[in-house]
Amino acid sequence: MTAAIEVAVDHANRVWDDIIPVLHEYVAIPNVSPSFDPDWEANGHMQRAVDLIAGWCRSRPIPGLTLEVHQLPGRTPLIVVEVPATGGGPVDDTVLLYGHLDKQPEMEGWREGLGPWTPVLEGDRLYGRGSADDGYAAFASLTAIEAIHAAGGATARCVVLIEASEESGSPDLPAYVEALADRIGRPSLVVCLDSGCIDYDRMWVTTSLRGLAGGVLSVDIVTEGLHSGDVSGMIPSSFRISRSLLSRIEDEVTGDILLPALEVAIPADRVREAQATAAAVGSLADRYPFVDDAGPTTDDAVEQLLSRTWRPALSVVGAEGLPPVGRAGNVLRPGTKLKLSMRLPPTCEPAGAVDAMRTALVTDPPYGARVTFTGMEQAPGWNAPEFAPWLVEALDAASTATFGEPSRTFGEGGTIPFMGMLGERFPDAQFVITGVIGPDGNAHGPNEYLHVPTARRITGAVALLLDAHARRER
Repeated sequence: MTAAIEVAVDHANRVWDDIIPVLHEYVAIPNVSPSFDPDWEANGHMQRAVDLIAGWCRSRPIPGLTLEVHQLPGRTPLIVVEVPATGGGPVDDTVLLYGHLDKQPEMEGWREGLGPWTPVLEGDRLYGRGSADDGYAAFASLTAIEAIHAAGGATARCVVLIEASEESGSPDLPAYVEALADRIGRPSLVVCLDSGCIDYDRMWVTTSLRGLAGGVLSVDIVTEGLHSGDVSGMIPSSFRISRSLLSRIEDEVTGDILLPALEVAIPADRVREAQATAAAVGSLADRYPFVDDAGPTTDDAVEQLLSRTWRPALSVVGAEGLPPVGRAGNVLRPGTKLKLSMRLPPTCEPAGAVDAMRTALVTDPPYGARVTFTGMEQAPGWNAPEFAPWLVEALDAASTATFGEPSRTFGEGGTIPFMGMLGERFPDAQFVITGVIGPDGNAHGPNEYLHVPTARRITGAVALLLDAHARRER
């Protein structure tokens, strides 16, 4: 490791000592995304998070740093940080670094002593909602830039975008990208710190992200609840009707999705990537908390990876009309609502997927029931362009310098809508999508945590990537 690399990595580590207390403050703010808090603006939690992060960013000793908080009417705020090129880096080129500060809702099941808004540092783990998804991103991005400045390295012009609606599908971001098009420019490198990792032993780079389609399936059969002994068997159950409708789009035995519009051909290079990853890490499902004697949809390690990245999959993520078990009387309920979340293959067109779901669910309803599919949402997936030779070399060098092992690539099962938008807008850009969420990091669920050593190392690795990008031959 050269002296300059040591300086950059050491500087990043020192700054992280100061970041951790600020992240504690961030975790304590219940700034859930607008989809889960319609009164987010009046409640003020999002503004508190923006003020906290923007204040920390403004305080960094980075020459030429400017920061603005933009807020278009009716939309969540956006933090925009700009840092000019340094160290002889190209002034006519841009690196775009991305993260978000909004959070998923609380979720039940936090273990004793932990909670979504209760930051707890246990060893290497900082527990709390948003610690890893994605509050650390703004801190890591600015620290990486600062570390290269401290080491006398080079960077192109850097623009950092921290949005506040990603967990709602980034509905506000396209308007900002249009409004700030001149400010953003045409980046040749995009760095996103909102993804995950298969282990904490190296830098993992995401090469694909699934898309998303969903909505609320509502089934109503009568206008009020009725005595189940009086009418069941004669009047159909709204739950049974809902179950039969779901069977139109999903095989309930295998989980296979039955709509051709949601299927794509898996690219050969992604199959080879899954094979290489499976050979290195084995069965990914072994790392998840199954109940006794339960297991995954398949024991084949390659199929596990492909099923969570390149095949559609349905989850029922919410329900209404079902009383708690302790308050459930013998009543045939008048209706059932289910919130459906369909993960899509990276190259599947989301608008067509939503239309196919709606048509299948509402056409020719059983028993003439009133069936609607509303609140429809969609987000594009993304498949990475081929890495340039300089980036392949830089990723391995950065990972080796910070983790002690070369980098690896894999497909991620989650969705980052902004990447699909940017992929279309900047088809010639190189993308580095990485993150700190390991298999048990449990983003969106109970006991979410940030693995602090990995956050430190990712920050150092991004710093080295910025320097390599500035020095590459164009």
